[in-house]
Amino acid sequence: MPIQHNPLPGAAAPQYLSAPLSIESNQADVRGVIAPPASLPARAVCRICTQIITEMVMLTSDRIQVRRDRRRTLCHIRQISMYVCHVALQIHMQDIGQAFGRDRSTVGHACHVVEDRRDDPAFDDFVSAVERTVNSIFRSGGVPGHE
Repeated sequence: MPIQHNPLPGAAAPQYLSAPLSIESNQADVRGVIAPPASLPARAVCRICTQIITEMVMLTSDRIQVRRDRRRTLCHIRQISMYVCHVALQIHMQDIGQAFGRDRSTVGHACHVVEDRRDDPAFDDFVSAVERTVNSIFRSGGVPGHE
């Protein structure tokens, strides 16, 4: 039985209400909040990953950053984001480079820097948590990403 919504006279119905919902919807139609990376442009995926990593860094940071530290932190966030997009979501380095306005060799350098820093157990735990978070967001529907 479809669920109907009657908007106020003269008001347009919200876009999410344009099609009636069915209680008998099948599980294959239910996806995560965000579409899988294969159906989104690489720029959008990279931007979302960067925002997730920024929020996670700010949650774990307990001190106010001065200008130099802020710049360094943003560089580390960008490097981690490039690494996660390439390793966890399997986006090509060329696409990641275009999304960040950088060359693919810069993406390769970022991946090497993050790999080298993963020798530190605390940093490795952080990057693993980021990878799990990003994978749970983009692959929640069971649909593989860029492969």
